[in-house]
Amino acid sequence: MFFKKDPNRAYNKEPQLRTIIRFQDCDPLQHLNNSKYFDYYFNAREDQVATLYQFSFGQLFKELKQSWVVYQHQIAYLRPAQVSEWVRITSRLIFFSEDTIVTEYFMTDDSGHELKNVLWVTSKYIDVATGKRVPHPPALVEYLEAICLREVDFHNWNFNERIREIKHALPTAIKW
Repeated sequence: MFFKKDPNRAYNKEPQLRTIIRFQDCDPLQHLNNSKYFDYYFNAREDQVATLYQFSFGQLFKELKQSWVVYQHQIAYLRPAQVSEWVRITSRLIFFSEDTIVTEYFMTDDSGHELKNVLWVTSKYIDVATGKRVPHPPALVEYLEAICLREVDFHNWNFNERIREIKHALPTAIKW
């Protein structure tokens, strides 16, 4: 089974992963290459859901022959992530409907004070054989309900407002 909800468990809706920016992923200015942000985010999310929720994208595909495909990205590059820098990646599901999910990702410096990047990914749920959108099955809806961060008013926020909200929620940098 790709997911089994534990009714006695509160699910972490804002998982975070600490990672280091690798040399091979950087440009000549030693900044993380713009396209590599996607790799860091998607790898972090896959690790987070496997560890925290015991959810397997591979098992979902194997059992149902269904999966999500990326429909749209919105991304903001605010501060560069640099070679050998430790960063924190937070990912969270901020919206879902019958056949759509929106996952929000953001990266900060290791202290969590400096926002580097924000990404919204909208994905559609499809049947792999037909390539057509299909509704999320009940077991998947149960999973999405367990992990969705309902405090984000996705329909009433625009992306730039959301960036300001994330910045505002970060801890204040220590002044020496």
